[in-house]
Amino acid sequence: MARVGLVFATRLMLAVGLCALVWHLAGGDAAATALITADPVWLVAAAFALTLQTCACAARWQVTAAGLGITLPRSEALREYYLSQLVNQLLPGGVLGDAGRAMRTRGAAGLMASGQAVVFERLAGQLALLAVLGVAFAATLWAPGGLDWPVWVMQPLLWAAAAALILVTGLWALRGRLPAALRAQGGAFARAVAARGVLRQQLLLSVVAALCNIAAFGFCAWAVGAPLSLPAMLALVPLILLAMVIPLTIAGWGLREGAAVALLPLAGVSTGDALATSIAFGLIFLASTLLGGAALATVPSRLTMKP
Repeated sequence: MARVGLVFATRLMLAVGLCALVWHLAGGDAAATALITADPVWLVAAAFALTLQTCACAARWQVTAAGLGITLPRSEALREYYLSQLVNQLLPGGVLGDAGRAMRTRGAAGLMASGQAVVFERLAGQLALLAVLGVAFAATLWAPGGLDWPVWVMQPLLWAAAAALILVTGLWALRGRLPAALRAQGGAFARAVAARGVLRQQLLLSVVAALCNIAAFGFCAWAVGAPLSLPAMLALVPLILLAMVIPLTIAGWGLREGAAVALLPLAGVSTGDALATSIAFGLIFLASTLLGGAALATVPSRLTMKP
């Protein structure tokens, strides 16, 4: 417990420190003014988009779990997803909430299957976000009037894309020589995510969830008066959201703000508005999670805990 407390305190201090540093460098006074005068209509729209995202993610988890022999009622999937989001936002690491929903839904299928369902569902979400990023990056790179990508952004993206292509190609070419455990995981992923009967659902739900997440961030930008165009939103926001995956702080606070301040000026957004956008997104995400979780807490659970 002492170690857990130390990790929490360390990541909390890092989040606060990064936020304070970005606040100082980006012009905190301008960000504060933008937040105070934010348009509530766009903030409500952001909360609605995040609610739709959570519903799509919970449905995607249902589909994934079904492919692994786990039946999740819709209300339970939604309740568990809200709870995992809340835990992930309040505790360090960003995965403790997911570990909890894997434990609570293991049932007769066992912890291996429930853990796979959670991991595969999260992986499908990240892949969808990367797909949107790839398409938008290519469009803004070559289309007339697109973004002027600096070398420090474009080069890592191209290297990452090349590395991913080499990795996927290599795994496919060597699939027959991979260790049995790894082949088993690949087979489970194929059944849960890429099988003929579920692939269309997975693609639809993943794209909807990714676009809702991006839209919520964009609505927060419009709420604070930031001139963020739709192409720039699709290209830049995924990079900002992916920064939250780095498990250094709590819920990506500080990292998300730094990424926003570094990237949104490429689309003509001031650093103050970029900072205000990221803060608004974090607060709206937390508020929507709390409200959704509180509403579902009134519905009796039908999960049977396995000792």
